[in-house]
Amino acid sequence: MTTRPRLSFWQIWNMSFGFLGIQFGFALQNANVSRIFATLGANPDEIPILWIAAPTTGLLVQPIIGYMSDRTWGRLGRRRPYFLIGAILASLALIAMPNSPALWIAAGLLWIMDASINVSMEPFRALVGDMLPSEQRTTGFALQSFFIGTGAVIASALPYMLTNWFGVANTAAAGAIPPSVVWSFYLGAIAFIAAVTWTVATTREYPPENLAEFEREKQQQSGLFASLTHGLREILDSFGKMPKTMVQLAVVQYFSWFALFSMWIYTTSAVTSRIYGTSDTNSLAYNQGADWVGVCFAVYNGAAAIFAFIIPIIAAKTSRKAVHAIALVAGAVGLASVYVISSPQMLLVSMLGIGFAWASILSMPYAILAGALPPEKMGVYMGIFNFFIVIPQITAAGILGFFMRSLFGNQAVFALILGGVSMLIAAAMTMLVQDEH
Repeated sequence: MTTRPRLSFWQIWNMSFGFLGIQFGFALQNANVSRIFATLGANPDEIPILWIAAPTTGLLVQPIIGYMSDRTWGRLGRRRPYFLIGAILASLALIAMPNSPALWIAAGLLWIMDASINVSMEPFRALVGDMLPSEQRTTGFALQSFFIGTGAVIASALPYMLTNWFGVANTAAAGAIPPSVVWSFYLGAIAFIAAVTWTVATTREYPPENLAEFEREKQQQSGLFASLTHGLREILDSFGKMPKTMVQLAVVQYFSWFALFSMWIYTTSAVTSRIYGTSDTNSLAYNQGADWVGVCFAVYNGAAAIFAFIIPIIAAKTSRKAVHAIALVAGAVGLASVYVISSPQMLLVSMLGIGFAWASILSMPYAILAGALPPEKMGVYMGIFNFFIVIPQITAAGILGFFMRSLFGNQAVFALILGGVSMLIAAAMTMLVQDEH
């Protein structure tokens, strides 16, 4: 394998900048889709199953896109065509989502939006492995975490900012999405396409190491059926031959993302019912609480953006898995602490711990994983690694509704406590990971 030259800070900045836009879409989805579902008539125990299409799509899309991008080379390079296609489709879905006239249409648009975000996101992970030498990968993934945090701060707080700074209404007639949410999605669509286009325009990828051999293999797999058959076979074969480090990280990812999905689904319900005292989606108190959840999500993402620069320093003095375990414990405490909080402002303290965990979840597992993967299969393995983000979300979507009805008495705060327990398990499993520098 050819040793990659070190890139300048601004080169890494440009190749990571597109994640700012991707996170606009992802954060608007996480902070507002449950609110949209509830406004369109969904009950609390129905919300998880409405989310299930999104992670299921990621399960299929990311490994396929990873496989395809491993075998793509053209004027736009290897990964950049997928950034751009995903950004266009996701931006269109963002515009359509807040205009959903019915619950089933919103659920379908979530499916389209999440699939499109996945098309853009997976190749960004592989790009760091492609472009950076081993010693710069922690920095590369940390900078991605910074842009993820920064984008999510703005996107999560947009409804609150539009209402409190610009006077846009945050309530609407029964069954209608508030204008503050509608305009937030429009602005998110613009940010998504603009940021991804910046990375596409400013980054030049390295060609495959043996371009002639690469083209020869591509010709042998020409034709849609032959390509899909070969791709499926390679994905399954690679899944069965996952490096030991990847298997260990898969367990960590499972419990980490179960916790995150619990938080994204149920924070709005937990905060509005427990702190604002209402579940009436048409009431002023509910919409104030839902806006405040956006502020909370902005705070944890802002904390993540700051921690993204601190984590590599701590990792250098300890180890990557040690800092990840510490971060996950902080996230577990932050989630569980919502149970004992009675004021909106104190929620912001909880969000700091969650932000520490989020920054690490977005960088450390990938930095550890990249060193354990064969470079010619970086894309397909990064796509397979997404299984262990998606499967826990499918699990959560499948069981949390039952837990809400049968065990939690429809009190959403208990779903957050369960998420905290799951994140503690992830922290313990992190210490068993074999990190190959």
